Amino acid sequence: MDDSNRRQAMNDLRAPLLALILALAPACALAQTQARAVIVGAAVAQTGQLADLAAGYRKALLLWQEEVNAAGGLLGRRVELTLVDDRSEAITAERLYERLVREHRADLLIGPFGSAASRGAAAAADRAHRVLINATGASKSVLRAGHRYVFQVAAPYAVYGTGVIALARQAGYRRLFILARDDPASREMGTHTVAEAARQGMDTGALGAHVYASGLSDFEPLVALAKATRAQAWIAFGEATDAAEMVKTFKRLGYAPPLFFAQGAAEPSFISAVGQDAERVIGLSAYEPSFSTAGNAGFVKAFEAKWSSPPGLAAAEGYAACKVLEEAVKRAGSLDQERLRETLATLTAETVLGGYKLDAASGEQLGARPALVQILHGRRGGVGPDAPATAKWRRPDA
Repeated sequence: MDDSNRRQAMNDLRAPLLALILALAPACALAQTQARAVIVGAAVAQTGQLADLAAGYRKALLLWQEEVNAAGGLLGRRVELTLVDDRSEAITAERLYERLVREHRADLLIGPFGSAASRGAAAAADRAHRVLINATGASKSVLRAGHRYVFQVAAPYAVYGTGVIALARQAGYRRLFILARDDPASREMGTHTVAEAARQGMDTGALGAHVYASGLSDFEPLVALAKATRAQAWIAFGEATDAAEMVKTFKRLGYAPPLFFAQGAAEPSFISAVGQDAERVIGLSAYEPSFSTAGNAGFVKAFEAKWSSPPGLAAAEGYAACKVLEEAVKRAGSLDQERLRETLATLTAETVLGGYKLDAASGEQLGARPALVQILHGRRGGVGPDAPATAKWRRPDA
């Protein structure tokens, strides 16, 4: 074959080969992109009794995925969320997180909704040596001894009473009457508040935290106990309905403790239930869209634009967890689990919930603190001392 024929034969081969390459290029690029995606796995209640409460949590994770990918992803790689439905069944969490690691090949893990589910997720993540950001598990039981890969973002229940203890101390009140609704979270808050008060030399009575039944509507026997101990502060952990029934009982009995704190009084439904009798009652809020915490204004704006409603606590916890994870990956410069674990253990950062800083020994969150909220002129405002204050606390007798 002479040179001209050889060149013609080569040209005849090049054309179909080039066409084949161009045809396969999009598929190859897509396969490469998929192979390079960073898989972030989480179990989120999308059905069952917790689905409505967890809806904001899921929406915040999806918002973060959209934002981080728009900014170039993690380590230059696209982030792909793998969300599985735990059907509001905490008992399934451990198995689901094992599957996220084994079957879905998740590079990073974010915890499920609630402390009960978070316990199982933490156990699975620690066994697999996979970093897990505990977004909503506020109970101390999630932070079991020996867990090395679990990192808490939300304020722990153990600190829910520190703000009101500081306020009572500031006001010179030493005799406290502490109550807790009969549920695991409230009892844990009450127990730790009693311990903190005792540590500061305050009097909480011989019985410690008084546990009351859920659905209780008559608090008269407990009022009698508070009067007998000459309590200067009534401190109760429970729901908005409990706070409303306490106010109704107080009004009927003509009882007015100098400091009245009820966790559920921060809920808008509390004001609706008791009207003007809510005035000067103090409640507790772990998150408000109005907080001036780092990045919160932007988060609220983006969340409302995407979902047409303001974010609540669950959404803020999910978003804070994602941002902590994002920052840890950036600082570690790797998805290596040991490097990430070391980075998260020493990381300090600011989130929409407040600070992120862990106790080196227990892994407990030290930076975030719930806010004290007082009802003044029918409106809720932060009064500190640990929270973003928007108003000054006013005593009921002032």
